[in-house]
Order: sequence, then C-alpha cells, then structure tokens
Amino acid sequence: MVTKGDMVYAWTPDSGLLEKAECGGAVTALLKYALENKVVDAVLAIKKGSDIYDAVPTIITDPAEIGGSAGSLHCGTLLVSKLVKKYLNGARDLKLGVTVKGCDAMAFYELAKRNQVDLDNIIMIGVNCGGTVSPVPARKMITEKYGVDPNTVHKEEIDKGQFIIEYEGGHKGISIDELEEEGYGRRSNCRRCKMKIPRQADLACGNWGVIGDKAGKATFVEVCSQKGANLVDAAVKAGALEISAADPKGIAIRGKVENAMLKLGDKWRKHDFEALGMGRERLKYIMKETSRCIKCYACIEGCPICYCVECSTKKPHLVKPGEIPPNFMFHMIRFAHISDSCVNCGQCEENCPMEIPNALFMHAQQVELEKMYGFTPGINMDPPILAYAEEKTERARLDATGSDQIFDNIFKE
Repeated sequence: MVTKGDMVYAWTPDSGLLEKAECGGAVTALLKYALENKVVDAVLAIKKGSDIYDAVPTIITDPAEIGGSAGSLHCGTLLVSKLVKKYLNGARDLKLGVTVKGCDAMAFYELAKRNQVDLDNIIMIGVNCGGTVSPVPARKMITEKYGVDPNTVHKEEIDKGQFIIEYEGGHKGISIDELEEEGYGRRSNCRRCKMKIPRQADLACGNWGVIGDKAGKATFVEVCSQKGANLVDAAVKAGALEISAADPKGIAIRGKVENAMLKLGDKWRKHDFEALGMGRERLKYIMKETSRCIKCYACIEGCPICYCVECSTKKPHLVKPGEIPPNFMFHMIRFAHISDSCVNCGQCEENCPMEIPNALFMHAQQVELEKMYGFTPGINMDPPILAYAEEKTERARLDATGSDQIFDNIFKE
C-alpha cells in the first residue's frame, strides 16, 4: 500500500515504453495507466517537434500515443499551466493529467487561488528540474562552445552538473558552471529558481537519488498527496508499474543534490539582484530597459498571474493608447499586480521580442516582498498579499473573478 510521504523507485514493465524512457519510464507509465482506466480524460504532455529545440504541447486522449512524450526536453521553455487556463477552460470540464516543472506547479496554485483552474480535476506529476535553455541561445551555444552543428544533435540532457549532447558521430558534455560563466547555459530565471523538486504536485519524480542496480533504470518517486498515492497504488496493483522502497543512501544523495541546487539559486539571486542596484539606481535602470517596449503584450499573454477580464494596461485613463514606447505606467501596473505572486517562470522575458529582462525585474520585487511579508507564491493555497490589502469587495472579486482590479472603483468615484 502506497501512502502520502512514501519515497520509492518505480519503473514500467512495458518494454516498448522502456525503450523510449529516460529513467525507468514511471511517469509515462502512470499517465498511460490513468488514460486507459479513465482516471483522466486527457493528458497534456510535451512532445518533440521538428527537433530537440522544438517543444510542442499536445493533448493526448489515446493511451497508445503516450510513448511519444517520453523523455526530457531541456530546450522546451513552455509553461503548461497558462495553457490549461487559456485553452482548456481551466480543466473545469475534464479530468486532466499533466507533467509539471516547479514553476508550472507554482503557477497552477496561483491560478487556482484566482479560480482560473480546478485543481480537483488535475493530476500533477512533477518532474525535478535543474533548469531549461532557450532554443535560440541553445543552438548558438552548441555551435560556439561544442563546435557541433546543432542540426545534428538528437538528444540533450543535464546530468551531474553538465549539459550533455548526443549528435551524429559522438557525444560531449560541458560543465554548466563553465557555460554560464561565459553567458551560455540555463535561462536566467532558471538559475535563480529554488523550486527544484515540485512537491506541490501529486507526485515528484526524477532520477536524483536512484542508485545501485536501479540507477538509470528507475524513477525516484516522492508521493506528495493522497491523489498521487492512489494513482501509484492502482497502477502497481494493475501491473502497469513496479516499485521498490528507495535506498536510504539514495534519499540522502537526492537531498544533497537538491541542497546544492538551492545554494546555486541563492548565488544567482545575489548576483542578478545586486547588479540591478538599489532604490533610484534600480528604478532608472528598469525605466531605461523598458523604454524599448513596443507594447506587443507578449509578457501579459504568457504570464500565469495575468488573468484579468479587462486589463488595466488597456484603459486610456491609465495608459495612453497608440503611444510607443508606452508610458512607464504600463510597466508599473504589471509590477503592482503581479510582483507579489510572481513564480519566476520567465515567460515575460522568454517571449519579449525586445529582449527586456522582465522576469528579472518582477522576480527581484517578488523576493523583496517575500522578505517583508513572508509570503512565498505557489507553494500552497494561501491568498496573495494584495488579497489582504484590498477591501472586502475587492477580495470578493479575486474569488468571483467577474471583474478585475481596484482601479475600476477608484476612477468611477
């Protein structure tokens, strides 16, 4: 009997899935079992598109297609939570299985607080994440640092502190530290991330801590909820999954890996935030960088916290229409609305055509607010800071979602 809090090694007995799997195929096996047995109506997974730099979100309803989503894509920088809200009606109409990184899980929680997704209908299978690499910089990195044609690379992975590629004719790994010291490597938000094992998910899975004869052949699974326990237990009883107790030494190793990643996150936060300066110096820098803005709304479209029915950045009494670049009020509105709940997913920076470091600005403010108020977004269902600061009627809006922010009332009075 599997229960919440258990830590196990898990693997699939399905030889077909094992061939495609990266470390035992437990995640793929669980998703396939869930579909076959109507535990979920559909699975939202990431498949490889034209190459390893092309991550394609895919809705899967046929269990036979699950194998196509096996394996990791570190050059896939998507955020699946916003896709569920935007295109799947927040999973209100279907039961959904989805694999999530740390930022995905955090965003799901923040969206759930705002009644934008129904977590009761979602099974989250979390995967450990050491970070992702943007597709275009990844191709440049492989060309310049590895001396390899990026079009010949058919597999990549981050393992033991290295970014490793397999290509036509060989394989090569370079230290992540070396890459990042030279301006390559992971996205800046990933470097600052301290959500490496997403325990907010129903299950937290990965290869950290799998040792002995199971190394490379099994997935480390931490059972984080009763929902997750029920899924694993049912899959085992049906013969769709095999498990054994995690080796205590492996559990300790997993903890050391996680702690090392957290310390690295602290290091990069210090590096990035100090470079911003303080007070007026920081404000001037942000104003200078955002002056390149073309008001394309890519930052808002990608942000999981931007959910308003009527965006205040489109209100003429706040932001003058047709003005490019927009007045700094455009960015101030976003900072005011988002910074308490920013989950550092990096989408606002990843999708910006003007390469404005939006995620850095937002994350820096979120961390300052966290120090002041003790609120960490995305780890539980505690309401955000603004929900306490606003009047009761405004808090009710957060729950009901019929309107948006307090600016409406201010300018109607």
